[in-house]
Amino acid sequence: MRYFTETLRSLIVIAMLALIGIVVLDLDIFLRAYHALQEGSFTVQRLRFDIASFDIGRRSSVVPAAAKVSAKDGMIQLFVPAGEFEMGDEGKKVYLDAFWIDRVEVTNAMYEKCVEEDACGLPIISSNSYYGKWAYRDYPVVYVDWFQANQYCGWAGRKLPTEAQWEKAARGTDGRKYPWGNTQPNPRLVNYKGSLIGESASSFRYPLGQSPYGALNMAGNVREWVADWFSPTYYQVSPYMNPTGPATGTERSLRSGAYDADAKEIMTYFRFRHEPQSAGLSRGFRCAESGD
Repeated sequence: MRYFTETLRSLIVIAMLALIGIVVLDLDIFLRAYHALQEGSFTVQRLRFDIASFDIGRRSSVVPAAAKVSAKDGMIQLFVPAGEFEMGDEGKKVYLDAFWIDRVEVTNAMYEKCVEEDACGLPIISSNSYYGKWAYRDYPVVYVDWFQANQYCGWAGRKLPTEAQWEKAARGTDGRKYPWGNTQPNPRLVNYKGSLIGESASSFRYPLGQSPYGALNMAGNVREWVADWFSPTYYQVSPYMNPTGPATGTERSLRSGAYDADAKEIMTYFRFRHEPQSAGLSRGFRCAESGD
């Protein structure tokens, strides 16, 4: 009887998820729950956290200053005005000219357009469960190295953001710890270790966690390549206006943290580094463009 009850409960859950997937065209939640049921790792809490990423019934108060749509890849770009902001955990004053930042991490569907035009190389496919699959079309493209990310941004008429641009787009001018403010992270705001999802999610999820300029997933989900070479001491000696990172180096910087990061690692000023030729499951990117 117990086995029958558990089986019936699982079937009801799958049916409900299938209906949700059909309605909102986000089949990844259904697939994630289905795989968890097969593996015996399914929990109702994990499912609730996954659904929470849509923030159904709640709206963010953020109103972007301006927005435009890229004709090349359909990316919504958000305007970040010129001015000063506090950078790093010590709040160093940095001035940046105006620029545009991508609203979301570049998706599989967007990246496929570049590949189809023979302007970009394929991400690593052998270990990639997401690329080229319709259910994951809105997931951030991963298993791309720094060179591929840089090439894509060039094809799209943009560039990888500098570390300074990325951080300002993530935290604004009030020195906040997280894109949404100083409130501790939770599953409605961000895909991180505490969300229990255990993998990346759609680039369009977590609207309540958006930055002051309207950018999504600038904490958690996947780490993002930026333009700069990495140096642990660069921002102690960097210029006040438009810093672009060291002239040379062996590793490139990444920002954002990822789905497996803790609350500290997804702070707006937390820095990561990796060899530029290395592609990985939790590494993606977004682009920026001069505001001139």
